[in-house]
Amino acid sequence: MTDLENNTDQPLAKNFISFIQGQDSLLNNDDLLDIGIEKIRNKVADLSNVKNIHFLLGAGASSNAIPAMKEMMESIKKNLNVNKPELKERFEKITGNNIDNLEEILGILYSHRAYLVGTGESDEITTKLIELIENEIFDKINISFEAVEAKISLDIYKKFYQKLSLRNRDLSRVNVFTTNNDLLSEKSLDHLNINYNNGFGGGLDRVFNPARFSYTFSRKVDSGLEKYEPLDNMVYLYKLHGSISWVESEDNSFFNIKEIPIKHGDPRPKTNVLIYPTPLKQNKSLGAPYSDLIREFQKKLLLQHSVLFIIGYSFSDEHINNVIYQALSSNSSISIVVFGNYSDKPIFKVEDRRVYKVYGEISKDDDSDQKVMIHYFQYIVDKFIPDLDEHREVDILKYFIENLAKAKTENGSKSK
Repeated sequence: MTDLENNTDQPLAKNFISFIQGQDSLLNNDDLLDIGIEKIRNKVADLSNVKNIHFLLGAGASSNAIPAMKEMMESIKKNLNVNKPELKERFEKITGNNIDNLEEILGILYSHRAYLVGTGESDEITTKLIELIENEIFDKINISFEAVEAKISLDIYKKFYQKLSLRNRDLSRVNVFTTNNDLLSEKSLDHLNINYNNGFGGGLDRVFNPARFSYTFSRKVDSGLEKYEPLDNMVYLYKLHGSISWVESEDNSFFNIKEIPIKHGDPRPKTNVLIYPTPLKQNKSLGAPYSDLIREFQKKLLLQHSVLFIIGYSFSDEHINNVIYQALSSNSSISIVVFGNYSDKPIFKVEDRRVYKVYGEISKDDDSDQKVMIHYFQYIVDKFIPDLDEHREVDILKYFIENLAKAKTENGSKSK
């Protein structure tokens, strides 16, 4: 850890950033703030030129627009206070055992429901309480994109995908994995008119088919020749925990999962397959389509010459953590960049120079006490992720021509 404002034994100064490879700091104690930020930016730029780029986005990436579980918990308590004494009593009986985590509460309720089904019994209170909590979570995720907070998040996502979409066609397309169930990725990609493959395809019915992740989308270069090149603006999107727009279908397809339009204010579909935050998540993730998505995550991280950028993910999902650890065990050419301070997690404790950690806080400006977290999604998008623009060579040529013309003009003026 490096105090970049004051190299003394005094208390921590207002600007503090950390850039670690394995267990070694890549910053010097006498580095100025700008130099430290530039070192991080340069390393991220270098890693962005690796053949296979993957991103893992967690809840932190959508935190501007989507409330945290703690906020949802408070909203549920208020809801229970309104003419729901029996549900409130059951809820408080669970929380009375020092359980104030919504994931744990749902886990207990799901387990109770499973027990009742197994014994041929029923409990209307448990069923209604689960439905109330699930509806609350759905409503909080199904946001209005006209809201101020949503527009902030949407702008960040749009800038993120704009930077990633144009990439040298000789390199693989970018893979974005996310644990989020919201529609911020899809909305921003649609706004930007960027093609994306999320495993769904078809005509009137968009049906899930994991084989689509192996498709290469190309355009014909010459109408007279059978010559094709990959689409320039293409992103592969993997929603590891499903989406509020995914529903079960009774159609005779292999996977029986459809993607449907969801608008703000729509009620929760009774057959949705959204995985709610619960300790049972790992067990639920064994079924399709989640097993297929996790398998794709495994396959991509095993590709040679890969880098995984982890943003807003707190390492709270063991099935995802295991895939990351397995990749480190099996793929010697992978690099992993973790944005965030998760010092209590195993990945922060391993002495592996393929793992980078970036975190810290700096003042918003010289005259402000407001803090900016450099490991937050917005700062990463604004400052660290480079423009992976395939037209960079064209820009360099344009720069040369403009400067050559300028030099000729100046030379002509001197001759006169």
